[in-house]
Amino acid sequence: MRLTIEEYSKHFKMSKEMIHSKLRSRKLNYIIENTVTYIIVPRNLLPQEKRQEIHKKDTIQKRKTTVAMILELYQKENQQLKEKIVQLESKIDKLIDDKEQMLRDEMKKIEQVYSEKDSQLKNILELINTQLMAKQEETIHEIEPLAVDTKVEQQMIELKSYLKTLDIKSYQRKVIKKRFLAVYGKDIRVIKQNGKLFLDFSKYDYSDLLK
Repeated sequence: MRLTIEEYSKHFKMSKEMIHSKLRSRKLNYIIENTVTYIIVPRNLLPQEKRQEIHKKDTIQKRKTTVAMILELYQKENQQLKEKIVQLESKIDKLIDDKEQMLRDEMKKIEQVYSEKDSQLKNILELINTQLMAKQEETIHEIEPLAVDTKVEQQMIELKSYLKTLDIKSYQRKVIKKRFLAVYGKDIRVIKQNGKLFLDFSKYDYSDLLK
């Protein structure tokens, strides 16, 4: 146990001059810390009251030290937990960003697939439409002389001859002829043979073109 010169003087009823004299003659063990001289005293040489007081102080100091150590440990652990929380939050944010990026990439892939499918479907529809138009044009064609049935030919009448039978003026005949020529190839009712236009009244009505 160590006591300052003042504490030693008080407990052992000794003057400070005497204590300094004993220190100079090295009759007392002492140490100097931060310019303060401490006299080393065996505990059994102290009075009972002093020993109890010192013991009480030591106990309180130990408790304070223990509490301080616990607080320091708690603060250290608390800081470590905070750092771990920050790290976890950073990892969670990265996972969320990665997941969102994956979803965006997946959405782009799906949009690209649908875009390609739409393009393919458009091409198929255009091809089908072209084939249908070609078939339709095949059905509206100029009749070859050898393919005409004589009975069918007898039922048809040349447009020019038919117009002459009508009580209309010459310019009106030209207008009607131009009207027939304009729809030839589009209207199945208009038949052309050997460069002449024919009408088949047994099958078709031409009232809209003859008006």
